[in-house]
Amino acid sequence: MTTYIVVADAARARVFTREGLRLEEKESLVHAEGRLHEGDLVTDGGGEVHESMGRTSRTSGGESVASHHQAEIFAKQVAECIYHARVGNHLRKLILVAPPRFLGILRDKLDEASSKLIIHSLAKDLSKAPLADIQEAVSDMR
Repeated sequence: MTTYIVVADAARARVFTREGLRLEEKESLVHAEGRLHEGDLVTDGGGEVHESMGRTSRTSGGESVASHHQAEIFAKQVAECIYHARVGNHLRKLILVAPPRFLGILRDKLDEASSKLIIHSLAKDLSKAPLADIQEAVSDMR
């Protein structure tokens, strides 16, 4: 069993394992819908944006309802990946790195047993960062 480091945003998650000080990218998940704009997410069959959705589909944080829904779908997929690592006895500790909004959504989607394995969280978007930057950001997290 080892430490898993999940570096994610609403469209991409990179799963690393850490043995000692060395990180190794184990898996990469992509959710293309997480990169789409609101107008591309909320359309009728002909590609027309619905007026009612376009004007009132904002949550209190300024994020659209459709974008938030896509983030929840992807967070659930990432949480399932973490769950399978835990039940497969591969995961002993968990570190989450994500932008604040997605970090909250991801934490909400984790099952209770997986949540208890979180040793650190970092509210920062490093999903596109090079390995060296990620390694530096989590080096003190034990």
